[in-house]
Amino acid sequence: MDRQIFDVVVIGAGIAGATTAAALAPTHRVALLEAEAQPGYHSTGRSAAIWVLNYGPPAVRRLSWLSRPFFEHPPPGFSVNPLLRRRGFVFLAPPEQKPRLDAFVQEGQELRLISIPELRALVPALRPEYAVAAAIEDNAFDMDVAAIHQGFLRQVRAHGGVLVTNARTERIERRGGLWQLCTSADLCVSAGILVDAAGAWGDIVAKQAGVRPLGLTPCRRTAAIIDPAPWDVEAWPRVGDVDHTWYVRPEARSKLLVTPADETPMPPHDVQPEEIDIALGIDRMQQALDIPVQRVEHAWAGLRTFTPDRNLAIGWDPAAHGFFWCVGQGGYGIQTSPAAGRLAADLIAGRDPGEPSDLAAALDPRRFGAAN
Repeated sequence: MDRQIFDVVVIGAGIAGATTAAALAPTHRVALLEAEAQPGYHSTGRSAAIWVLNYGPPAVRRLSWLSRPFFEHPPPGFSVNPLLRRRGFVFLAPPEQKPRLDAFVQEGQELRLISIPELRALVPALRPEYAVAAAIEDNAFDMDVAAIHQGFLRQVRAHGGVLVTNARTERIERRGGLWQLCTSADLCVSAGILVDAAGAWGDIVAKQAGVRPLGLTPCRRTAAIIDPAPWDVEAWPRVGDVDHTWYVRPEARSKLLVTPADETPMPPHDVQPEEIDIALGIDRMQQALDIPVQRVEHAWAGLRTFTPDRNLAIGWDPAAHGFFWCVGQGGYGIQTSPAAGRLAADLIAGRDPGEPSDLAAALDPRRFGAAN
């Protein structure tokens, strides 16, 4: 087997690993190991991401805000296509959800209530009996996930980082002050610092390394593509209820993505959509929108993984020297990626993180000291 020595080995080449490796590569020799043949196969590559400020706990919202300038003005050569396309996000309130919409608007940022006539102009398929109130975040955006992910991977390679696919870790141990890893790609590497960015497999990687897991929960999220004819949906906002039990989003101009916004806990694996979840998403949509569905054109599922408190975990393990956590991105991984990756890299390198430095305590994995 080959054996190579690096400053940092990052396990997982999804959005968390890619951004962290990209931010470290200019100053460190970095190896980025991916278990699958394709980086981001289980989560990043199946994400229908939107940048929306009013999503997630306060630390996540702050990371999203800090990431927006990068998406709006990426560095030269990062992508040939724009990373964002403006698309508002409408939050509907059936009668029983009206109090929660009021609280959501009161606590949120850049949200405004809209009248039912304005709502019907935006979403003409809305059933008149469904919503008693609605709010919109005008400055939300569709995100080009593939362009964002590939841009960070290009940055890794451009600065001398090494990306190895089909490299599932088979043995991890700490010897002689270094982490020693051997993989299914007949590659053994050593590094003083090991970054666990393995997403749904984060706790499994930790156990391989003899590190106590955080208690991560992988969850299935299902989506389907339908033809919304006779409606022209290209200019529609994203639409869902304020309790986040379903939403729809225009896709490929004339199609509509539908999801029940499910989060079904399950072991990490190559997750596939369940017919019941597809049907549930369509049923919830049709309670709100007068859209006939003749058939489902395509359906898929992906994994989103949460820590016990649903906040990200970015920081050093309290007991394992040189072991750094970068997990728990949940449904926020893409929209927080530039700021989260930079914060992780700065903490690893011992650099001043600057403006997001006050977030380090909220994201510190040591808050899960009682996890088993």
